[in-house]
Formats: sequence, structure tokens, C-alpha cells
Amino acid sequence: MITGVLPEVAAGFDVSIPAAGFLVTGYALGVVIGAPIMTALGTRVSRKGMLMLLMGLFIVGNLLSALAPAYSVMLIGRVVASLAHGAFFGIGSVVAADLVAPERKAGALAMMFSGLTVANVVGVPLGTLIGQSVGWRATFARVAALGVVGLLGIARLVPELPRPAEVRLRYVSLGVLAVVLALFFSPPTTRSPPR
Repeated sequence: MITGVLPEVAAGFDVSIPAAGFLVTGYALGVVIGAPIMTALGTRVSRKGMLMLLMGLFIVGNLLSALAPAYSVMLIGRVVASLAHGAFFGIGSVVAADLVAPERKAGALAMMFSGLTVANVVGVPLGTLIGQSVGWRATFARVAALGVVGLLGIARLVPELPRPAEVRLRYVSLGVLAVVLALFFSPPTTRSPPR
């Protein structure tokens, strides 16, 4: 979504567009690093509780982005929101499959991921339109508001499911894996960090 309003964000913080591009990179790195860590932490709480926690992180990150007084705060907001991204879809797909009969699992997953596709196809242009007509902060505020609707939906509609079996992970191994994945998927750069 941010790609459509990147020029406006850059102008708002008086940074170059390439520097503002670090907001996209920061989000991507947060997804790569956050998914395994949040999933591992998710073994300690119920799946519903974890979905609510992840949605809460997403809301806080987008609110922080909407209200950011400085570029650095915006970057932190983007990373906070991204920590929930990968784990949410991983845990969400397990929950979707667990809520239906075995013969309907594929359909439940297809419905969930078609919702993600529709969100990208409709959300990105709509976010760009809102950002260019009302201001980029309004885009992030609206995404946070939609997150609140999602959080309320999870609280109301998702039943309590048993906690997953505890998986023993060594946190050092998890950290090394996250760093390796981040380095592997991050583009090489010779630019200095944004001002």
C-alpha cells in the first residue's frame, strides 16, 4: 500500500524518494524476521489469542505510522506492523482449516487467500487514491481502523481453539535463521541510510 503514496510520504518528511523506499524494505525485513519469531512465541498462547495479538501489533504499527512526527518513527511503525504479517497468515490459515470439516479445508484456505488477493487488488489503488486526495496519513489511519474491525471480528467470530503442541526451539537458532533470511531477501545497497 505504501508504494502508492511513497512520493507524498517522502515530501511529508522531507526525505528523498529512495530514502522513503527504506519504509518498504523495513516492512519486508520485519515480515521475514517477525514470522518465525512470532510463530514460535505463538506456541505459548491460544490461536485466537495469537491472532488478536498479531492484529493488535498491526493496528499499533499503522497508528504509529499515521501519527509519526518524524521519518524514524514512521519506520518503526512500519516494522511494528510488519512483525504480525507473516505469522498472521500462517496462523490464520491453520485456524481457517481447523474451523471446517476435513473435506472443506481446501475451500477455507482458498477463501482466506482470495480475501488477501482482493485486499491487494482493491486496497492498494484505494489507499493510493485516499493518500493522494486526503493525505497519506489518512491512508494509514484507515488501515488501522480496518484492523480494529478485524480485531473485533476475531474476538467475536473465532472460537477458542486448543493451544498448538509446544515446540522447543532454540532462540539463538531462530535468531540466526531470521538474520540469514533477512540478508538473503534484502536487496544489496550502497546508499547511506535516510536522513
